[in-house]
Amino acid sequence: MASLRDIKNKINSTKKTSHITKAMEMVSTSKLLKAQTNTQKFYPYMNKMQEVMGTIFGGNANIKHPMLEKREAKKTLYVVITSDSGLCGGFNSNIIRNFVNTVNERHTEGDYGIVAIGNYGAEFFRKNGYNVIDSFRDIPDEPSFTQVKEITNKVVGYFIDKEYDKIYLHYNHFVSMIQQVVTESQVLPIEDTNQFKDSNNKVTGAYEFEPGETAVLDVLLPQYAESMIYGSILDSKASEHSARKTAMKNSTDNAGNIIDTLTIKYNRARQAAITQEITEIVSGAAAAK
Repeated sequence: MASLRDIKNKINSTKKTSHITKAMEMVSTSKLLKAQTNTQKFYPYMNKMQEVMGTIFGGNANIKHPMLEKREAKKTLYVVITSDSGLCGGFNSNIIRNFVNTVNERHTEGDYGIVAIGNYGAEFFRKNGYNVIDSFRDIPDEPSFTQVKEITNKVVGYFIDKEYDKIYLHYNHFVSMIQQVVTESQVLPIEDTNQFKDSNNKVTGAYEFEPGETAVLDVLLPQYAESMIYGSILDSKASEHSARKTAMKNSTDNAGNIIDTLTIKYNRARQAAITQEITEIVSGAAAAK
C-alpha cells in the first residue's frame, strides 16, 4: 500500500498538471475566437470572387483556360494540413488516417506527391517513407495571405507547369466547438463551373470586364486556387484550436477526478494510520497494568 507521503505527492503533482492544462485551455479558447474571426473575415472575399467568376462562366460556358483543362491524372498532388504541435486530441491522427486510406485506395505506385503543411504531418510522412515534395512548418496562428503566399504559389505552380495533373486539399473543417470534419476538396483543375452560381443555378452578379473575360480569368483563377488553400489553412487553424481546447478541458476534468480519488484514498490511509496508533497506545497501556 502506498504511503501517505506518496499519495500526497501524487495529489500535488496532479494539481500542478491540472493548472497547466487549465491555462492551455484558456489560451486555446482565446486563439480559437481569433481564428474564427479571421475565417469569417475571409468569407466575403471568397464569396465575391465566386460571384465574379460565376458571371464570367454564366455568360460563356465554353471559356478555355489551362486551369480548367481536364488532363489524364497521371500524377496527383495532395496538400495535407496538420498542426505544428500536439496536445490536440485526435486532430492530427484523424486527418492522417483519412489521407492514408485515400492513398491506399487510389494509388498502387508512387504516382502522387505530398505537400505537408504543419510539422506533425511532415514528420509522419518523412518517417514512413511517403513522397513528400515540399513541407512547410511553423505556420502562424493568425496567418496573413502574404505569409502563406509562398505555399500557394508553389502548389498552383505544380499544376500550371504540368508536373501534377490534379491537386487535392486534405484538412479538418471547423463545424463547431466540439466537431471537426476531415475534408477533401479538389483545388485544380476547376472542373465544375456551376459551383460559382447560386443554389438556383443562376448568375448572382452583373459585371463588365476590361480588357476581356479571358484576361480577367488569367489573374482571377490563380488567385481563386490560392485563396482555397489559404481558406483551408484558416479553417484548419480554427479546428486545431477547438480540438486543443476540448482536449485540455477533458484533461483538466480528468485531473480533477484523479485528485478526488486520491484525496479519498489519502484520507482513508490517514484514518487507518491514526486508528492504528490509537490501538497501539491502548494496547500498550493495557499491557502496563
